[in-house]
Amino acid sequence: MKYFQFLILGFSLITSCKSSITSEELKDDEQYRPAFHFTPEKMWMNDPNGMVYFDGEYHLFYQHYPDSNVWGPMHWGHAVSTDLMHWEHLPIALYPDSLGYIFSGSAVIDWENTSGLGKGDKPPMVAVYTYHDPIREKDGENTYQTQAIAYSNDNGRSWTKYEGNPVLPNPGIQDFRDPKVIWHKKSGKWIMALAVADHISFYSSPDLKDWSFESDFGKDIGAHGGVWECPDLFPIIENIGEKWILLVSLTNGGPQGGSATQYFIGDFDGSVFTPEDTVTRWIDYGKDNYAGVTWSDGPFDDRSKLFIGWMSNWQYSQVVPTVTWRSAMTLPRTLSLFQFENKKFIRSVPTGDLNSITVGELARKADMTVTETDTVLKYPEGIGSFGLDMKCQSNVDFELVFSNDNEFLKVGFDENENMYYVDRTGLNNQDFSNLFSGIHNAPRLDDRKFFEIEIFVDRSSIEVFFDGGKTVVTDLYFSDNEFTTITVTGNDLLIEEIIAYELQSIWD
Repeated sequence: MKYFQFLILGFSLITSCKSSITSEELKDDEQYRPAFHFTPEKMWMNDPNGMVYFDGEYHLFYQHYPDSNVWGPMHWGHAVSTDLMHWEHLPIALYPDSLGYIFSGSAVIDWENTSGLGKGDKPPMVAVYTYHDPIREKDGENTYQTQAIAYSNDNGRSWTKYEGNPVLPNPGIQDFRDPKVIWHKKSGKWIMALAVADHISFYSSPDLKDWSFESDFGKDIGAHGGVWECPDLFPIIENIGEKWILLVSLTNGGPQGGSATQYFIGDFDGSVFTPEDTVTRWIDYGKDNYAGVTWSDGPFDDRSKLFIGWMSNWQYSQVVPTVTWRSAMTLPRTLSLFQFENKKFIRSVPTGDLNSITVGELARKADMTVTETDTVLKYPEGIGSFGLDMKCQSNVDFELVFSNDNEFLKVGFDENENMYYVDRTGLNNQDFSNLFSGIHNAPRLDDRKFFEIEIFVDRSSIEVFFDGGKTVVTDLYFSDNEFTTITVTGNDLLIEEIIAYELQSIWD
C-alpha cells in the first residue's frame, strides 16, 4: 500500500513519467480504462479510504497522487455515488501538510457529535487517517506515522484538519497506520483497529480525539508474509447470533503471491477480539483485490456489509501498461457469512445498480449438453465489457474460454483438485512484469454437483463469483484486442442456462 522505498529516492523518480505522452499510449489508455469500474480521472490511485454513507450519497475516498502515475506524496481523492455504479469526481479532500502525507484511514458520521466538531443539529463527517512524515522517516526515526482527524460540515465537500493533531502519537513503532474506526454500541465508545507492523492494535475513544490502548491481536495467527495493513472490524448478525469480522491486508504472502486480504471470524467485547479458530481465510483468491474495507453507516441490514477493494497488486501495480491513469477499484460487494464443513466463511456478491448499465443480451442458451467444445458467442466486432452467468451440472472438469484471434483468458473447474481457476497465461501483453502471468487456483467451498458462475469482464479485469460468491477470483488482464468469442468445454457437461450480456460505460 505505501511503498516506502520510493520516499528515499526523492521526487525525480516519482515525477519522471510526466514526459510527453504519445498518441499510441493514449490509445492504449482508452483501450484499458475500465468501462464500469471506478478509476481516477488521471494519475495514481491505490487504497480505498474513508468510505461512508450520508444523506443519500456513498462517499469513496482513495489514496491518490495527482502529479504522477506512480506512487508519491499521498492525498485523499474523493468521489460520490447514489447507486454504487455511477460516480461523480469531486475535488481532492485532504492534501499533505507539515505533518506529512495523508495515508489510509476511515470516515464516520458522528451522529451524537461526541467530537464537538459539528454545527447546529447536523452531525459532522469525521475522517480518521494516518500522517506519514517523510522527513522523520529519512532521518531514521521510528515515529514518522501518527493518527489524525479532519471534519466536514457540508457533506464532505470541504474539510478542516483538527488543530490538535495528531490525536494518537506514535509510541515508537515504524509501521503504525491505517485506522479503521467504528462506533461500538454495547460499550458506548469509538473503537479503532490499527495496523501495527505484524499485528492489529485496538484503541478506544469517547470523542474521536482522546484514544486509549485496549489490546493487540494477530502476532502469532494468520498469514505473515508481509507487513499487515488496512484492517477493518465489523459485526454481522447470523442465525445463531452476532459474529465479528476482522479484515487484514498484507503486503506480501497472498495465495497467488504478493499482496492480498485475509480475514478472521470471532467475537469482540469492546476491548479484545477473540477468533473462533486459526484457519487462514482469504476474501479473494485472485491476485488483484487488495486493501479493501467496508462502508460506514448506510442503508444496510445487520446480516451484511458493503465492501470495495483496490484492484491491483504491489508486485506490478506501478508498471501496468496504462499511462495517464493507474488503478481501478473492484465492483462494490456485499459481504455476508455462510458455513461449510463446520467452518464459517465470507460470501461476497456484486452489488450496485448493474441493471443501469446492462445494454442487452449478447447470447442465451439453455438445456444444452457439451460433449467437447461449444461456442456460446461469436462476436466479430469484439466485446470489451460484458457479464456472463452460467448454471450447470457436472461431475468433471469444465472451462469457459474468452478469446480473440491469438489470445485467451480461461475460467474453469478442476474436478480432481476440487479447485476453480482463472488462467491469464494466454495473453500477449505481459512483458511489464515477470510476476504477472499465471494460473490462479481457488478452493471450492461447496459440495453440490450444481454450479453457479457469475463473471464480469471489463476492458482490463475479470471478477468471477463462484457458487453465489462463496469463492471469488479477481484478476487484471491486458489483451491486445477485445474478445470476440466465448466457448465452453466439458465432457457431458449439462448447462441449464448460460447468458452473456453487454455492459456499457458508467461514464457515458
